[in-house]
Amino acid sequence: MAESAADEKLIDVLQFISKERNIPFEMLLEALEAALLTAYKRHYGSEANAIVIVDRQTGEYRVYHRRTVVETVEDPKLEVAMKKAGEPYQPGDFYDEEVTPKEFGRIAAQTAKQVIVQRIREAERDTVYNKYARKLNDLVTGTVQRYEQRNMYVLLEGRDEAILPLSEQVAGETFRINDFIRAYVVDVRKSPKGPQVVLSRAAEGLVQRLLELEVPEIADGIVEIMAIAREGGSRSKVAVRSLRAEVDPIGACLGPKSSRIANVSDNLRGEKIDVIRYDTDPQTFIMNALAPAKVITVELFEDDGVALVVVPDYQLSLAIGRDGQNVRLAARLTGWRLDIASEGEADEARERYLAERTERAGGEEAVAGVAEEAQAGEEVAVAASVDDELIRKLEEFRRERLGE
Repeated sequence: MAESAADEKLIDVLQFISKERNIPFEMLLEALEAALLTAYKRHYGSEANAIVIVDRQTGEYRVYHRRTVVETVEDPKLEVAMKKAGEPYQPGDFYDEEVTPKEFGRIAAQTAKQVIVQRIREAERDTVYNKYARKLNDLVTGTVQRYEQRNMYVLLEGRDEAILPLSEQVAGETFRINDFIRAYVVDVRKSPKGPQVVLSRAAEGLVQRLLELEVPEIADGIVEIMAIAREGGSRSKVAVRSLRAEVDPIGACLGPKSSRIANVSDNLRGEKIDVIRYDTDPQTFIMNALAPAKVITVELFEDDGVALVVVPDYQLSLAIGRDGQNVRLAARLTGWRLDIASEGEADEARERYLAERTERAGGEEAVAGVAEEAQAGEEVAVAASVDDELIRKLEEFRRERLGE
């Protein structure tokens, strides 16, 4: 009677855990059956073909020796004669004979406890992994928990831990313990210790998601972000276009009195955001990307992926930017290698580039010529070796004929 009550309590516990932890009830029962079978084999031997079945209604667990019904028994441990099995068994059916040990209850109770704890732990890990796998390439918020070897650990939503590696941190940004932080999920990994959520403050995706939060036109798909080039903590360039003629993409991103872009900049600890108008024409796009500098002309050399850009003399330093940052970001944004020259030195810069281009092409032709000569030399050598071999064989044939 006591065992029956305990079995029913087990079912109640499993059903409660199933609802509380969102773990399928059948999954818990199957895990329990597998664990009970392992426990039985460990304590009572594994020679027999045993199975464990837990009653889904009462929670009773029973161990059976399963054998296959056959006409002629060859292995008594695995087979049973049809005559012994009786009706309605037919050859090929399973014949289950109960072999539940009397003292199995204590072992089963301990095993059930271990299985439940393990399944809860696994389910929680899977829940956390699936939760953040859905947030991959998205924003999350949390509080700074601690630092270990310069890696930052962040508590997300008050319970889940994530790591912000040093490689994904922005130079110059400082966060104290318990500071609020908003970051970008770049990876979610499974590990023996549980799921690991990897965050970034340096990713270009962080800028994109912040803009989507602040600019309704981007969230609604009216304005599209076409490209982003970023140097974290310093400056970003964002190329945008509008899918509606009446909507100005730059104005939408800036917002009233530049309030929207200011909010994005504040979230990035003062990082400067340049919003650039995207254009399908590479020349126009390059001109826009080099803002705030004014561009006179852009000459494209598509086979090299190079653009020769001419700017007014007084705008040269502005086009290049401090430590070359402006031209560097513009090149990454457009995908072209930009060669900037002032108006006064434009002709000289163009001639110099064309000379380098011609010299480079000549070098490539020379390399190709050497390769062709080497190949031809190999062919001659092969031919020579073939001729030598032919002459040797003819000489042997001549001597044999003379000997005859």
